[in-house]
Amino acid sequence: MVGRQKVILTPRYYLDNFRYVLDFVKRLYGSLLNEAEWAFVHRFEALSLDAQCLYVRFSNRKGLFFRVNKLQYAEITDLPAAASELLNAGFIEPLSASHTHLGEEALGVFTKPELLELLPLEPEEIRPLAKEKKETVIRYALQELDFGEIVTSLTTHETVVKMNFEAEGMMIKYLFFGNRSGSMTEFVVRDLGMVNFERYDESKLTARFRTRKEVEDKLLISLTNEEFHDLKEAETPADDIYNWFLNWNETRPELTEIAIPGYQKLVCRVGGFLERQKLPEQALSVYELSDRVPARERRVRLLFRNGSVDEALALCDEIALNPLNAEERYFANDFRDKILSVGEKKRPRKATTRFLLDAESVNIPVAYRHHVEAGVMNYYLEQEFDAAFTENYPWRGLFGLVFWDIIYDANVSAIHHPLQRAPSDFYLPDFYLKREDLLKKRLAELTTPDDWRRHTGRMFNAKYGITNVLVDWSDELLTLVQRIIDLLSVDQLRLILLEMARNVREHTRGFPDLLIWSEQGQYEFVEVKSPTDHLGPQQLHWLEFFQTIGVHGKVVRVIWEA
Repeated sequence: MVGRQKVILTPRYYLDNFRYVLDFVKRLYGSLLNEAEWAFVHRFEALSLDAQCLYVRFSNRKGLFFRVNKLQYAEITDLPAAASELLNAGFIEPLSASHTHLGEEALGVFTKPELLELLPLEPEEIRPLAKEKKETVIRYALQELDFGEIVTSLTTHETVVKMNFEAEGMMIKYLFFGNRSGSMTEFVVRDLGMVNFERYDESKLTARFRTRKEVEDKLLISLTNEEFHDLKEAETPADDIYNWFLNWNETRPELTEIAIPGYQKLVCRVGGFLERQKLPEQALSVYELSDRVPARERRVRLLFRNGSVDEALALCDEIALNPLNAEERYFANDFRDKILSVGEKKRPRKATTRFLLDAESVNIPVAYRHHVEAGVMNYYLEQEFDAAFTENYPWRGLFGLVFWDIIYDANVSAIHHPLQRAPSDFYLPDFYLKREDLLKKRLAELTTPDDWRRHTGRMFNAKYGITNVLVDWSDELLTLVQRIIDLLSVDQLRLILLEMARNVREHTRGFPDLLIWSEQGQYEFVEVKSPTDHLGPQQLHWLEFFQTIGVHGKVVRVIWEA
């Protein structure tokens, strides 16, 4: 077997990538950069090659503080001179007493034995600290020692520097990637051939942000999310987190549209945290700030629990009129029935439970209890059916192959940089609204099963290995996709793909576990449920949708036999 050819990166690959990002941001977002950010760009470009390399090395590493004598970069010809240049140009500064607020991070660059040796500690302090973790040693030092003395003790032995312009450097990367999770390692992953990205005409790439306020609003939500995470990690009392969030929410600016989805997500995270911390009233007040899933469902449950029955019923009716996904649609009716049945002997069953109880059952050897789908598959194989594990895999692949060029069409203004794995509106209602005509035109062009087979086969071969968030590449994918094409009618395929397109986030999941078929053309999509398993709302959505359009699908309940 011939392995993949080894790729050798150039010695200064990271600088080339950073310069590319810098030029890209200047071209697309130059008008949005503020004075400080432009000053950073110009000062960086004025540095020598070695100094630029060293600063980018700093910026790509975790943390703000570095020990100069620990730096080893073979491609930098004169490391001390590069560090000196950065120091003189203000890109780094020595550790000093003014860094008290960053003390934990500054001390974190040393090991515990080094701290016990270098800190101005008395012998009777060192002995008990030697048994503690490094974090405890750092906290003790910052609480009990003068930070100026700490700095003097550490820097007498070696030079520690802090990286500057971290905010400006972060903004450059944020503008390029459009989010805080984007990393320069994406370039390395691409250049090493570990991930193949779709190729774009870069002249067609569009700016993610149109105004400075859009940038600042979206970044504000990201940073607040990170602060919320840090507060939880620090085990901050839940009441304090609640007060922190309300204060932040009252003082935040009016958000632009681009930041609203992130804000709604943050609200649900905070509400969920407060609910888990047994603070229902506080959770309810936070959930009221959002109409995103699952905020409305959680509000109904909390209102009912605290006795606000009429409000809970009214919100159920509101959800039923405009459900955002299958969970909301079934929940609104189920919970309304539950509220109205209070006091009655017989409680109404949920829609998913009713559907499951009506399903057929099969006896499967208990040896399959940890591989229930395999047991059911074997059951059908013994009945002389062919069978395959499917679930979401072939449906997502079918969608990705049929609509590949539409998904990654840079003309729709949703592709903003060359390392993008999905359009920026992929999981928003805008995805369908912006592309409805293109999607329907593509489906109208595929008039026969042969058209579908040729198109998916051509895209499979042309795009094999290129990243697509819906397509998990394997040799089995095309076989499964084309098996579905053989079994369903063209009209059924069109209806299913349009239903997926209307809500890509929700409707690309919940498909049945198995596909079984016979040589006579019989087939069934089978959702497998063990005795302790439940049917999910999204699974019920697809089973009912299949019934509506004449696709054969069912639930099979497993009964274990010894």
